[in-house]
Amino acid sequence: MKNSRVQSEDTKNLSEESEPPGRMKRLAKVQVTKQSRNTPPFPRLFSFENPVKSNQIAPATVRPFISFKISARSRSFCKSFYPHITSVEWNDWSWQLCNRITGIKTLAQLLILSDSEGKALTQHAGHLPVSITPYYASLLDPVDISQPLRRSVVPVYEEFVQTPGESVDPLSEDTDSPVPCIVHRYPDRALFLVTGFCFTHCRYCTRSRMVGSESKDRCMQDHWKQGIEYIAAHPSIRDVLISGGDPLTLPDESLEWLLTSLRSIPHVELIRIGTKAPVVLPQRVTPTLTRLLKRFHPLWISIHFTHPDELTPEVSQACSRLADAGIPLGSQTVLLSGINDSVETMTALVHGLLRIRVKPYYLYQCDPIYGSAHFRTPVEKGLEIIKGLRGYTTGYAVPTFVVDAPGGGGKIPLLPNYVEGRDGDYLVLKNYAGKTYRYPDPCGTTGL
Repeated sequence: MKNSRVQSEDTKNLSEESEPPGRMKRLAKVQVTKQSRNTPPFPRLFSFENPVKSNQIAPATVRPFISFKISARSRSFCKSFYPHITSVEWNDWSWQLCNRITGIKTLAQLLILSDSEGKALTQHAGHLPVSITPYYASLLDPVDISQPLRRSVVPVYEEFVQTPGESVDPLSEDTDSPVPCIVHRYPDRALFLVTGFCFTHCRYCTRSRMVGSESKDRCMQDHWKQGIEYIAAHPSIRDVLISGGDPLTLPDESLEWLLTSLRSIPHVELIRIGTKAPVVLPQRVTPTLTRLLKRFHPLWISIHFTHPDELTPEVSQACSRLADAGIPLGSQTVLLSGINDSVETMTALVHGLLRIRVKPYYLYQCDPIYGSAHFRTPVEKGLEIIKGLRGYTTGYAVPTFVVDAPGGGGKIPLLPNYVEGRDGDYLVLKNYAGKTYRYPDPCGTTGL
């Protein structure tokens, strides 16, 4: 009876919940689409674009009850824009997937769009389409066009302006792809691009050439077996990064097939997954998913975080579930102008990440993707941020700042210069506070 009572309480409309202070301005109620909760296993493709009719929905009684946190902000957002959905629907990742915001009509009901945003949304043909989960939309400021999270997912007209040095494939991944879906650039590891689909599209995406295209996504999934065969035929590959798109958009059955196939290759020691799902759709991290993933250790997950405003109760719960499953978590953050390019913002982010058991791993200089000039900072800004972290906070909180070299050069780490020179047999060093120290180094040449 206890479970029935909890289920009953959680299935009531979110509009019936008490509203927190600071109510969002209601622009319009959003029309929702219902979708079957049943997802097909590999090799059948997961249909992202064809929701079934409501009378085909599996009965709710057959679905196990899963407890998810719902923050006060999400409840207020739902009350304003999705007043008739239940907590169970909101926390169902397939519902979130089916009801992504993908065009100006819906987005204009949630946000007061600027002229630049409206123009970009109207003229998006040939560019990365807009896609935002309802959960992540709840974090966006409906009025302030300069809000960091809003800038990272809502297109502006500057995306259509190409500047020198930009390209659709700045890292030349296609050049280093011996077979479809595989990028083999480094000696002992390979990138396995298993999907071109993401829950939410970041406007600075380095793979915008492939993300958001259903035809390319289906083509990629058709080549999974070819990718597995390539990895199996190259014993030097001991580390495989599963990426895309976002691998966690795949149903559990497809993930199980991929992970089982990779684990069956004797020389594959380490499997990594690159994802933003815990940030843009934390409801994807179900107990079923974590039980699946923990079967394939050693397995690591790199999560794409952008700003401390993403560190919500929902995201904390998702990361806790993954960490409790014994999965080491690292963050990958892209340095973005006006979004996270200050020591204060980055400090808040890395401290918040450690609190939810995520190790800050990489801070990337923004790749020169087509139409990205308004996002890119001078390289000096990244060095300034690292200098503002190193020594002022724990080393666990300091990511490695890298430039992923255009043309396929790979990740090149950059550090502030702490070497002042030499004084005879001594190396002269400067610490984080700018004080000078001498280290005995009679046989060294560093600093000459």
